[in-house]
Amino acid sequence: MPSREIDSNSPFAVLQNLQPELPYPNASLSYWHRTTRGYPYLRANETGPPPTTIPYAIIGSGLSGALTAFELIQSGIKPDEILILEAREAVSGSSGRNAGHVRPDACSGFGDYAAIHGPGEALNIVNNEKIVLDSVRQFVQKHNIDCDFQPKQTFDVCLTQDIAQDELNNVEQYANAGGSLEHIKLHEGDAARTRTGVRDALTAWEWPAASVHPVKLAQWLLTNSIEKGCRLFTHCPVSQVSQGENDKWDLHTDRGVVAADKVIHCTNAYAGALLPQLTVMLLTPIKVQMHSLTPTKALSGSNVLKTSMALRYEKHRYYALTQMATDSMIIFGVAKPSGFTFDETSFTDELVMEGLETFDSLFPKANPQKKRHGEGLDHAWSGLIAMTPDKVPYIGEIDGLEGQFICAGFNGHGMARIFSCVPGLVKLVMGESWQDTKLPASFQYSHERLDKALAGVGP
Repeated sequence: MPSREIDSNSPFAVLQNLQPELPYPNASLSYWHRTTRGYPYLRANETGPPPTTIPYAIIGSGLSGALTAFELIQSGIKPDEILILEAREAVSGSSGRNAGHVRPDACSGFGDYAAIHGPGEALNIVNNEKIVLDSVRQFVQKHNIDCDFQPKQTFDVCLTQDIAQDELNNVEQYANAGGSLEHIKLHEGDAARTRTGVRDALTAWEWPAASVHPVKLAQWLLTNSIEKGCRLFTHCPVSQVSQGENDKWDLHTDRGVVAADKVIHCTNAYAGALLPQLTVMLLTPIKVQMHSLTPTKALSGSNVLKTSMALRYEKHRYYALTQMATDSMIIFGVAKPSGFTFDETSFTDELVMEGLETFDSLFPKANPQKKRHGEGLDHAWSGLIAMTPDKVPYIGEIDGLEGQFICAGFNGHGMARIFSCVPGLVKLVMGESWQDTKLPASFQYSHERLDKALAGVGP
């Protein structure tokens, strides 16, 4: 593959000295983790050797890995032919650290997608997220899953003229490419402030979304597969995947080697640790920070927010907000990169203060000068988003490593993509064609795609 030089003054210059790593064993707990500590398979098979051979090995037990096991079983694979290997506790990675949104991008990313992939493919990319919202809703309802799933409207709240104009430009480009605006509403001026409750709103775009407890959803999937015979080994990190005998792949762990016919990498930001062709320039780990806030009476009881929102100041500086219906906890994220790293063991005090000050400023009625003991900040944690240079995930079989597959690089949109990407990936694992996946062509993993990215497309 070609190399790519970076200007020494670029914020991405630090990536040249960053190497892919395995998950840190002592990662912080999120709000989602703290509220599910009684999960019976949290540390399943944390000691003892894994099986020496298995037809299907899934690396990673987050939403992608858990749904992959579920879909393989639905496709006719015997559950006892599936092994899930997890480096830490079950659902300890990105799925357990996010903002709790199932929030398709209405079209705010359309311009970026179009610049890289062309307007036709950009339309496919945006519309794919809209499909996923319906898929998650139907799945949760069909299986009656207790995961705090709540359909709700969401807003992109524009707090500066520049971002308001950028959002408008994206909507116009999306519409000109043939995108439907039936599900999108625009609120301006006083109407935006009234509809969102955000004092400084200039405009607000509204469309359907949902919130969910992501760990409960992933745990339900794991439980469903485990109780049918699938095996989950936690605290069993894979350190290397090498070519074995009889066309098998050897997965090396500190508890033994597993020989697998097919290997599925569901490790998101950590995929490069086992796939060295995915350098940090091609799969960039960005640390972001989330907070849970216990609401004051202004956002409690019947006043709980029924909507979610992104509060946007700049393209890459915004704050994510949703409120859980079950316990009224406010989940407030600072969507502002706090470093290129694989370390999600701690949070940054400065971002805590920034988040609290921003929340107080935008929602003054919710923050009396004197809070009662127990109101306000409950917890803070960090997590990783996995960025790709062309802004879409890596899905498919890995060139030159036949029998190995990848589902990673969700660019912070995992909850809005996994329920289309994983069923598509499983079709490929079962021998079907890319066309059968119904996924955008740009999602397909290939060396050609990596080469193109390294030749000039930036993160």
